[in-house]
Amino acid sequence: MLLCNTFLGICRWRFNLSEAKMENVHLAGEEDDIYSGYNDYNPTFDTEELDNDVGFQEAVRTSHGRRPPMTAKVPGTAAGGRPLPSSFGARMAMTSSIGRPMTGTVLDGASRPMSAVRAAGFTSSRTRGSAFDPLGQSRGSAPALEEKKEDLPEEKIKLLEKKVNELITESCMAQSMGNSQLALEKAKEAERKERVLVRQREQSDSAEQINIDLTYAVLLNLANQYENNEMYPEALSSYQVIVKNKMFTNAGRLKVNMANIWVKQKNYPKAIKLYRMALDHISDDYKEMRIKIMQNIGTVFVLLGQYSDAVASFEHIMSKSANVRTAYNLVLCYYAIRDADGMRNAFHKLLAVPLRVQHEDKYIAATDDISSNMLMEAIKNDKLHQMERDLKARAEKYVMTAAKLIAPAIESSFAAGFDWCVEMVKSSQYVELANDLEINKAITYLRQKDFNQAEAVAILKTFEKKDSRVKSAASTNLSALFFLEKDYEQAERYADLAMIADRYNPGALVNKGNTEFVKQDYAKAAEFFKEALRNDSSCTEALRNLGLTYKKLNRLEDALDCFLKLHAILRDSAEVMYQLADTYELLEDPHQAVEWLMQVISVVPNDPKALAKLGDLHDLEGDKSQALHYYCESFRLFPCNMEVIEWLAAYYVQTQLYEKAIHYFDRAILVQPTEVRWQLMVASCYRRSGNYQRALDTYKEIHRRFPENVECLRFLLRLSQDMGLLQEVDDYTSKLKKAEKMKELREQRVKSAREGSARGRREGSGGSADSGRSSSNGNKGERLGAQVMSLPASGDPYESSSPKQLDASYVDPLGPPMERPKTGAKLRPDDDDFADDDLDDELLPE
Repeated sequence: MLLCNTFLGICRWRFNLSEAKMENVHLAGEEDDIYSGYNDYNPTFDTEELDNDVGFQEAVRTSHGRRPPMTAKVPGTAAGGRPLPSSFGARMAMTSSIGRPMTGTVLDGASRPMSAVRAAGFTSSRTRGSAFDPLGQSRGSAPALEEKKEDLPEEKIKLLEKKVNELITESCMAQSMGNSQLALEKAKEAERKERVLVRQREQSDSAEQINIDLTYAVLLNLANQYENNEMYPEALSSYQVIVKNKMFTNAGRLKVNMANIWVKQKNYPKAIKLYRMALDHISDDYKEMRIKIMQNIGTVFVLLGQYSDAVASFEHIMSKSANVRTAYNLVLCYYAIRDADGMRNAFHKLLAVPLRVQHEDKYIAATDDISSNMLMEAIKNDKLHQMERDLKARAEKYVMTAAKLIAPAIESSFAAGFDWCVEMVKSSQYVELANDLEINKAITYLRQKDFNQAEAVAILKTFEKKDSRVKSAASTNLSALFFLEKDYEQAERYADLAMIADRYNPGALVNKGNTEFVKQDYAKAAEFFKEALRNDSSCTEALRNLGLTYKKLNRLEDALDCFLKLHAILRDSAEVMYQLADTYELLEDPHQAVEWLMQVISVVPNDPKALAKLGDLHDLEGDKSQALHYYCESFRLFPCNMEVIEWLAAYYVQTQLYEKAIHYFDRAILVQPTEVRWQLMVASCYRRSGNYQRALDTYKEIHRRFPENVECLRFLLRLSQDMGLLQEVDDYTSKLKKAEKMKELREQRVKSAREGSARGRREGSGGSADSGRSSSNGNKGERLGAQVMSLPASGDPYESSSPKQLDASYVDPLGPPMERPKTGAKLRPDDDDFADDDLDDELLPE
């Protein structure tokens, strides 16, 4: 009975349970929400029986966790639920009357959720048939984020701090592009906004959040921009604000910047004081920085002339961290105090400083490996190799300069000192410079006042059997030396030797071109000069000589191009500017010629030739007042230029100021005492000014010195007749007849001699030379477009004479008094004034 009662109880419990479960089962038409009840917890679902659940265990065993078609029955499902466990171990399959689809299947186009957790985005309010949308994308785009309110104090502070940083960046960028004024304006604006930022922090009770680094950056940038704009008091004031603020760490280092400003203002004691104060703020850990400050201190001592103190600073640096620059400065300081032993020791230290530059052989490919060769080609001219070459070249320059400087001072003679330097160099890492020092020794011999040319030539000739580089350099200098001595054959020989040793030596090519220029083979000379420029575009000697050669070839446009390029290299060269002016004059552009000559005067204001040329050009333009000014200035600086003297004398004759004209004619007599023309002009000026007695005395003096001069006798005869000196009239008449007869005989002899000579010889001798000279002068005049200033050659002797009483053969050197003589540009410098004379100036290679 007990067993039956128990079984009946169990059946009743199962029935009640089924009714309870069926209460939660609804037909599709009753409610629209098919997910109701998912969030209700039913204690029936106990996990203790999961081990006996076949469906669950099979889902666990699958690789992807797929559930079997029959799953545990949940209230509200209708998919033929799995059997519920019973006390008898039997399982009963309870299928819902609504036939719910299995998990993951599609019902009416909607996806069934995989979970019943609310956090996944499923609620009981979802409608049947809605799409599976756990992220809620069907609801549209998410609402916009709420904008920050910029009127809040904290937001204002952040925006202001960002603006200050942007202004600092803009200031630095403007300075990097060279716009110092804009950089300063940005720095000032950043400083103003930073002050506003600090006040806002203080007003918002957040003073502890003030950005100290930002304040430091603003003040430092402002000080730097003041310094870049050469506003030194303002820069010092800004640096002082930073240094005095204890909140800025390592601010004491900025005293180096302040010291640099004092150096620019030449307040050297103040600079040394600040350098030492900065040195006190830097610990020994910063060794390199301390060395640089010590170098600055030594340099300032040199500027002060305190060479002993500078020696102490440089010696300290050499003991701590030796470098080439400090060693070179040490040599200079010992030379300044004339300490021979110190110079030797310093030079030895200079040679001992390691360069830390690897040998050039590492850039030579030693194998046939293509990849290795390509790598070597890639690094052969990279930045690192260029830096190494520059470092080595600078060190070699210091060694060469120091050797040439101390050689005469360390021994009793220059030769002995140079020999000591050469021996030291040969035993050092600069052994390649020994030959160069020997060549410099020979060149220095030539530059000494008591030079021994034979000794210099002997030294240079010893290098004829050396390697190609040294042989080329020695032969180049020998060629230049023989060229200066006008031994053009030897100059050409050694130029050829230099070219054979090194075809790419620009100095040798220039010397070869010079020899061809002297032989008047201008086309060939131009080719050598152009080849020198192809090998070294900065060879100024080749560029200048090429321009002169183009002028000889009448290729004026090419010559102008050469001189303009040369002017871009040598900005302050008066010679180049003069050549440009002369070339523009030949191109018939006097305006440009005047502009370039004005630049010449600005560089060399006391050049009489340039002043005379300016007067000539202004005379061509018809500006007589400016021409007179420049001619007078040229005469004041060099009163022996006959062309200037003649122009000034003719100008005052033209303006009938005969007393002033006499002054210049007297100067012409001093320059050319054997030229009777100037003395006749002086006498004519006296006669025109009405001083007849002085004119008569002058003519008598001329007759005494030149008794056969027909023109002087004619003047004496005419004046004696007008003044009533009858006895002297007879005397001068007889003398005039004799002089005219002798002149006629001389002319006949010359004529007969010319007729007896061969026509070809006559054309090739004096006649052709004269005609060629006159034609060349005529061509120059045609190019300039100017009339040559000349003193008149015909007319009445003076006003009181009657035309009937004058001899028909009479010629007055000054012309008629009322006739204005033609004036023009008398000064026309020969094409070779700045060509052949200056062609040989800088033939020695650098």
